[in-house]
Amino acid sequence: MMDAILGADEWEKRWVQSKHRSDYGKFRVASGRFYGDREKDKGLKATEDTKYYAVSARFPPFNNEGQTLVLQYTVKYDQHVDCGGAYVKLYSADLVQEVMNEDSEYYIMFGPDICGEDKKIVQVIFNYKDDYYLIKKNITCETDDFTHLYTLILRPDLTYEVKVDNYVAEAGYLEDDWDFLPPRKIVDHEMAKPDYWDERELIEDPMDKKPDDWDQPERIPDPNVTKPDDWDEEMDGEWAPPSVPNPEYRGKSGTIFDNFLITNDEQYAEDAGNEMWGPTFEREWKRRQGQDVVYKKINENEEPKGKEGKKEKRKKKDRNVKDEL
Repeated sequence: MMDAILGADEWEKRWVQSKHRSDYGKFRVASGRFYGDREKDKGLKATEDTKYYAVSARFPPFNNEGQTLVLQYTVKYDQHVDCGGAYVKLYSADLVQEVMNEDSEYYIMFGPDICGEDKKIVQVIFNYKDDYYLIKKNITCETDDFTHLYTLILRPDLTYEVKVDNYVAEAGYLEDDWDFLPPRKIVDHEMAKPDYWDERELIEDPMDKKPDDWDQPERIPDPNVTKPDDWDEEMDGEWAPPSVPNPEYRGKSGTIFDNFLITNDEQYAEDAGNEMWGPTFEREWKRRQGQDVVYKKINENEEPKGKEGKKEKRKKKDRNVKDEL
């Protein structure tokens, strides 16, 4: 089964947003700040900061016994994310979508998870005999704002692969990398704990303090704009500079999900990933390079003054950079 996100009005016929909590974040269809193709690259975009999200799509039940299972989708962090999960979960067929929540039982959880500088991983969690097991290996996820492809492959011979952008990031045996089986060694409960033993794995750093730039607003007053000399507050009102995007803003929303695929064919998944994700990633790189050229010229060149200067600047931009953003 493959699912590219539908149009702005059609996607809600297939995707159901949970009503379990009134404060769940809302999705909308969007292609992001930059893209390869405005229409083809649209996906489900998280729109609100510091929110939990719960949306699901139903598909025909299946049994993968004796078969390979491939779970694949694309993720794009459309703005800088310092803490946020972009993983998906595979649920049972009896899930009530309208009340899906963090306690709903699932079979597989898979995808990137970021929290600060220390946690930038690909989560792979399985439900085995009603307990959840986390992978014991540390798989690094992508953290930039380009579209990336995540693929989980589970085979009948109990081997697995985790691929990022169609390259194998990790592979091995399920029984080696998850603690499904009882441990070979157990704790000796007859041994007493020493009096000096401190069981705390982590403690607060007394020398650490909150960074000065931690609570940054999304937009800030434009530092390059000053109040006009002829501004009259009695006539014109209180003057305030226009706002511009804050480069130090640490946003958390803006993650875009697309190109969901569940199949038993590894080669089909790889080909589909190359076909759907590959051109998008390449076009995003080219568009971003053009975007950076524009930013560089704006920062390096003094703003042209007067009507003629503005005309010349517009002509120069049209000659050098063509960008639909």
